[in-house]
Amino acid sequence: MSIESSDLFGSPRKPPAVRRAVPVLVPMPAPGPYSYAVPEDVTVTPGSIVQVPLGPRKVVGVVWDGEDEGKVDPAKLRQIEKLFDCPPLDEGMRRFIDWVAAYTLSPPGLVARMALRAPAAFDPEPMIEGLRFCGHEPEKLTPARRKVLDLAGDGLSWTKSGLAHAAGVSTSVIDGMVRLGLFETVFLPPPPLVAAPDPAYASHRLAGPQLAAADVLVDGVREGGFSVALIDGVTGSGKTEVYFEAIAETLRQGRQVLILLPEIALTTAFLERFQDRFGAKPGEWHSDLATKTREKVWRQTATGDIRVVAGARSALFLPFADLGLIIVDEEHDPAFKQEDRVFYNARDMAVVRARIAKIPAVLVSATPSVESQVNSYSGRYKRIHLPTRFADAAMPDLHLVDMRRHPPERGGYLSPLMVRAIGKTVEKQQQALLFLNRRGYAPLTLCRVCGHRFQCPQCSSWLVEHRFRGQIQCHQCGYNEPTPNACPECGTLDHLVACGPGVERIAEEVERHFPDARTLVLSSDLGGVKRLRLELEAIAKGEADIVIGTQLVAKGHNFPLMTLVGIIDADIGLANGDPRAAERTFQLLSQVTGRAGRTGLKSHGLLQTYQPQHPVMQAIVSGDAEAFYEREIIERERAVLPPYGRLVSIIVSADNRADAETHARQLRQAAPAESGIAILGPAEAPMALIRGRHRFRLLVHGRKTSDMQRFVAAMLKNGPKERRSIQVQVDVDPQSFL
Repeated sequence: MSIESSDLFGSPRKPPAVRRAVPVLVPMPAPGPYSYAVPEDVTVTPGSIVQVPLGPRKVVGVVWDGEDEGKVDPAKLRQIEKLFDCPPLDEGMRRFIDWVAAYTLSPPGLVARMALRAPAAFDPEPMIEGLRFCGHEPEKLTPARRKVLDLAGDGLSWTKSGLAHAAGVSTSVIDGMVRLGLFETVFLPPPPLVAAPDPAYASHRLAGPQLAAADVLVDGVREGGFSVALIDGVTGSGKTEVYFEAIAETLRQGRQVLILLPEIALTTAFLERFQDRFGAKPGEWHSDLATKTREKVWRQTATGDIRVVAGARSALFLPFADLGLIIVDEEHDPAFKQEDRVFYNARDMAVVRARIAKIPAVLVSATPSVESQVNSYSGRYKRIHLPTRFADAAMPDLHLVDMRRHPPERGGYLSPLMVRAIGKTVEKQQQALLFLNRRGYAPLTLCRVCGHRFQCPQCSSWLVEHRFRGQIQCHQCGYNEPTPNACPECGTLDHLVACGPGVERIAEEVERHFPDARTLVLSSDLGGVKRLRLELEAIAKGEADIVIGTQLVAKGHNFPLMTLVGIIDADIGLANGDPRAAERTFQLLSQVTGRAGRTGLKSHGLLQTYQPQHPVMQAIVSGDAEAFYEREIIERERAVLPPYGRLVSIIVSADNRADAETHARQLRQAAPAESGIAILGPAEAPMALIRGRHRFRLLVHGRKTSDMQRFVAAMLKNGPKERRSIQVQVDVDPQSFL
């Protein structure tokens, strides 16, 4: 594609002399790069970050691979307007962007956009003003001035505030010495955002299986080249300390490290553990960072000044200067799947980036995904198994509470067995954690008189009551309204009833049983990241007796006094048609129960269930994870589901139901005939209406060896053209089936 040199919204103008044309990838949903002319006084190479005109706008782009020489006359093209003074995207990063775009069937410009998220960082950070001693001792040498000269007398440069702080004097003392001509102004490079981590700062305390595991990872780093290791260890087995040794070896080689975490914004404990081991915190990368901080992290990662980045999935697209190791912690976590614009799984793409860069990747989990387990069993990944907790701490004793035999009291949701266990835990001044993966007070509100149910006007979902905030809210689109007093259908007052429990309702029940206990509700909708971090720190310090939480509590936190974990509704994840339902339930419940007894205190876990004989429940309480994985793998292989088969989900949405259905049916009719690939649907998606848009789903199912990308690309190319009111979303390897 090319863009002519005449302004699209004005008269033609004579461009400066140009030498050649180059392809430039711009951050928009175009199928490929555009051609631009390179002015004579500008030198660009593939990967150079530039500013180019695009219609009436000026946008950032990346000079891409390939030459446009001979294809188009450079004199007829619009020109590159600016070359940014920052390191170019290296060949590995450009190959990675192309690979992700091809695999996910996404426009490459949208993938490149994820690597260009900090436009203010493309120019160097401004120099900062500093001081350097250039005179002699003043006639009047006060004790404060003597302190300053003892530090600055060697002629090294300082910032004014830094010198004053180091000398223990006020900045007015420095100002006085400047007026006497004792210091000259110099300009210094901006300081690094985080200090350089020191691999020798603290020696490791590993022994036995943990030490052996660390040695395997360190050997992999020393050998170099691409490899994937899966650390499969029970909760509290020292997995983090093990992969810290691989990080230390990478740092000793002078290379950079990327650590992907599912909820980096909440994992203060991880950052502190890293600092304890390496003497400095890693650079952070997530959506809650201030804009200026994000820009500094991007720039200093590109220049190599930041040696380690711990970040959410988007950190995978940071332009590292010399990446030497990728860690994916909690590799099973669904948060690694992005389901907006570019649909990708950061765990899988991390392995791809490591392969392209020819570096090791380490996947870590107490409950690995079935896909990763199969790869480790087959030898594609090196399996490192840690069957016991660090320092021989015991795993919690897990028991099922059969709710048919031990039902709660009328109007309650806690079995008498659970209530007694909580009471004993609080008496011993230890902590109890109650887990329910359901936010709010109740998932459904209805009228006792006419049966009216409160539903979102824009989505196929019930409005959830949030009693703490006095609202009923949709968890799909965010629509909310004040909790009504009367039924809008029949007008009856005070006859609305909340059906089912959320964490707020469990908290209300707990407070009835234990009015003197310190109770804390931990849920993502009850405050921002800062508040959640403070609450997690308070729990770790023992400032809460009973914690009621959603899946936030399963994110690898370490609560030293936690000795009881109670699962309120262990069956909740099994009641849908998701082919990963059993796997997800096993992972989530195993992670939650693993919060107990991590420091060696005797601990217990109680799982309330109406299906005590279900294989997932039996696998959790028996601790026989191998048996669960073996059974799940056999089921997947029999059904030709991932990793033995491949899936692509196509969601067609439109402003009205008929348009969505018609477009989906025409897409199916446009599919090429190919053996081994079947199309299911179209059918209304389980969430048939979201944000006012009607949704139909096609599910493409193929063999492991099927070329799904070629098949779906042909289907989209031959199908009806998208209109403004119709959207088509393609999700390769879907994790959600809503």
